Amino acid sequence: MLRRTLIIAAVFAFATGCSTIKGVFADKATKALAPAELVDIASPLAVRKAWTRKLGDEKASLGLRQRPAIEGERVFVSDDAGRVLALDLNSGATLWDSEVVRAGKEGGGLLFWRRKTIDGGVTGGPGVGNGLVVAGGRNGEVVALDAETGAERWRAKVTSEVIAAPLVAGDRVVVRSNDGRTFGLDAADGTRKWVFDRGLPTLSVRGNGAPVTDGNLVYLGYDDGNVVALRAADGLVAWTQLVAESEGRNDLARMSDVDGEIALGYSELYASSFAGQTLAISTQNGRPLWSRDTGGYTGLALLGDRVVLADPAGTLWALDRSNGSAVWKQEALARRWLTTPAVQGDYLVVGDVEGYLHWVRAEDGTLAGRERLGRAPILATPQVSPLGMLLAVDSEGRLAAYPSPAQ
Repeated sequence: MLRRTLIIAAVFAFATGCSTIKGVFADKATKALAPAELVDIASPLAVRKAWTRKLGDEKASLGLRQRPAIEGERVFVSDDAGRVLALDLNSGATLWDSEVVRAGKEGGGLLFWRRKTIDGGVTGGPGVGNGLVVAGGRNGEVVALDAETGAERWRAKVTSEVIAAPLVAGDRVVVRSNDGRTFGLDAADGTRKWVFDRGLPTLSVRGNGAPVTDGNLVYLGYDDGNVVALRAADGLVAWTQLVAESEGRNDLARMSDVDGEIALGYSELYASSFAGQTLAISTQNGRPLWSRDTGGYTGLALLGDRVVLADPAGTLWALDRSNGSAVWKQEALARRWLTTPAVQGDYLVVGDVEGYLHWVRAEDGTLAGRERLGRAPILATPQVSPLGMLLAVDSEGRLAAYPSPAQ
């Protein structure tokens, strides 16, 4: 069956300034789809950049939600040119830079050539843990590097493009490929220990949420609207739970992908579907705890007694973790195609289609601050270190770090 993917980021095309697109948006009916105008914030937070730098080709990563990975005082990033870098969290200085290349032989002759190990670039963003940095690429290659030095530890191959960050979970590295398969690789040498294969719908959003784990189970959202729990050791299914039904008269209407971040609590997890449904699920048995008709293509974050998310209309929601009831909502960022919220102290931070970062008070949802990273869309969820440094990257590879803002 022919499978097609819908790139949600295509709607961001108007942000490039193309005259043709501007002409389209001149139409009154289409103007209604333009991002809401930003209003001045009274007494805004003092937001500042600690550092900024450029990663790779300006347009290489467009459409992908690559995000940095943070461990301790280090940041690990990748680009579509096939590089993985370790940066100092506080200064942005390069600690090591691995181009992930190797020598090969063509046709048995004497001509040697260099090729990218990850042909077409690192598309999944890095995963980090247990002394490894693991990245996957467009051709299905997976490379594990030493987190301290950047030296290659092993390489492996999966069956399709890797567009989600791999998960390092104990003695397993869990890698999703874009054909519905998930692989459990040995963390020591990359050998395949198990594979889980799940069928995919005809049409889906181009994106995969990264797997998450509680140590024993690995949780994944799938394009058919389900969340699946696999045993990390052997890949066997512990349980499956449907988040949203695939309903409608055509493939587009039936899209129900669970592509954003899954939020994992103590004994429950939260998942949101492209079909507009958010579900709280018991991690013990996969049973639903509550459901709400609010959700979207991005993921969720946890904040104390609340779960927070952005819906496709650009509304930010804070829901009660115990029952899913709305605590507050913020509608001032309508049609700005917000990222999954990140939690930075007392604030939520979301990126938008025009390259802005917005700080929102977690207590009541009021707008508190704003800073523009660049003019390209911010697709990847901002990441926050344990000490409060926020990292954001746009679709043209601009990376910036922001300390916790002052009042």
